[in-house]
Amino acid sequence: MKQNILIVDDEPDIRDVISVILNDEGYNTDCVSNAQEAQAKINIEIPSLIILDIWMRDSTMDGLSLLNWIKDSNPEIPVLMISGHGTVEIAVNAIKAGAYDFIEKPFKSEKLLFMVSRALENSELKKENEELKQQVRRTDMIVGKSSIINSVRQTIAKVSQTNSRVLILGSSGSGKEACARTIHQESPRRNSSFVHVNCSMVTEEELFGKEFRLDNNKRRLGLFEKSNRGTLYFDEICDLSLELQGKIIYAIQQQRFKRIGGNFELSVDVRVISSSSKNIKEQIEQGLLREDLYYRLGVVPIEMPDLKNHSQDIPDLVKYYMSSSAATLNKPVRTLSDDALACLQQYDWPGNLNELRNIIDWLLIMAPNNGNGIITSEMLPPEINFVPKEKQLSSINDYLSFNLKEAREKFEKEYLSAQIDRFSGNVSRTSSFIQMERSALHRKLKNLEIYK
Repeated sequence: MKQNILIVDDEPDIRDVISVILNDEGYNTDCVSNAQEAQAKINIEIPSLIILDIWMRDSTMDGLSLLNWIKDSNPEIPVLMISGHGTVEIAVNAIKAGAYDFIEKPFKSEKLLFMVSRALENSELKKENEELKQQVRRTDMIVGKSSIINSVRQTIAKVSQTNSRVLILGSSGSGKEACARTIHQESPRRNSSFVHVNCSMVTEEELFGKEFRLDNNKRRLGLFEKSNRGTLYFDEICDLSLELQGKIIYAIQQQRFKRIGGNFELSVDVRVISSSSKNIKEQIEQGLLREDLYYRLGVVPIEMPDLKNHSQDIPDLVKYYMSSSAATLNKPVRTLSDDALACLQQYDWPGNLNELRNIIDWLLIMAPNNGNGIITSEMLPPEINFVPKEKQLSSINDYLSFNLKEAREKFEKEYLSAQIDRFSGNVSRTSSFIQMERSALHRKLKNLEIYK
């Protein structure tokens, strides 16, 4: 996606020269001659970089004053200052005020392009660093090798390369935001912002921004603007008020909106992804979700499965969360024994991935160290280690009516069925845990008519 550069200079020849040099390198450019025009341009669309002259005729502000205005309203925009009357003092003042760098006229095209490239790269690095800071406690990866997760991953691969709107469905904690972030990271928009909207708390001003009538040059950016060229993620879309639902329909469809108090429409290029843990059909029938909004959002639906439906992915998820949590909590990474993993795999996980991540945090903090760092089933929280009654083996009374051979066969069948279930049908892991050769276990399963 091409980067837009705003050139602010009162000399037409300078503007034209800079524009031609940058256009030849694949950049998009806009040219204005004074501070008023620059403010109007920036209010409509935020550029990737501004090249700003210090001295400008017929302007309400000089370059340094406009730089202060830019840094007050949009501190993330890199600004490259230029001047034909530059001094060391002016350059120092510009850098102190927040300019990325300073270049004197006349300049060589190679030097200009180098400084532009470096300023843009520095801006991207700052964005990436900020994103990495936010990801310290966030789970954005789609982890697992099960068929159901591979299916989700294949859908993400297809949809991420388009601008299609996506509606992600699934229970709370099933990984809807991770899915949305993965779509963004695998899309051509990956270098632009991913903006999260908490639909239960967001206001109209937060979404669309605001113009301050007493000062036309002052405004507050909304989330639609902040996500321009990026992705806007509506978390739990059914929690959005009906009033706001009506207001965003036009913005989503037309990619245009007005700030509160504004007199003109702004154009944006925003990809919209939304999610819900609620029954969409019931929400529409109850009048809590507008049907026309649903049809605009649900172009491509993706269903995130409950953890209990892909428990075979738990070993991979445990490794992932263990590594992430250990770094965050400043604890050494620990390993879970087979019996501990088996207990995790037989648990129903009402809290899904969020609950699993919390359990890993708890284990890193609370599990005793037995010298080898291995976490066994006895160290798990009581609710995880509890075996429901229907999954327990038969009591001794259930065997008293059988002879020894029949009782042994009944016990072996129940025992091996339970172990196979614990390891989600994985014969290799089951044979390792019960200390039985894999080929012998296969024969035993076949003889006992246990088909897994």
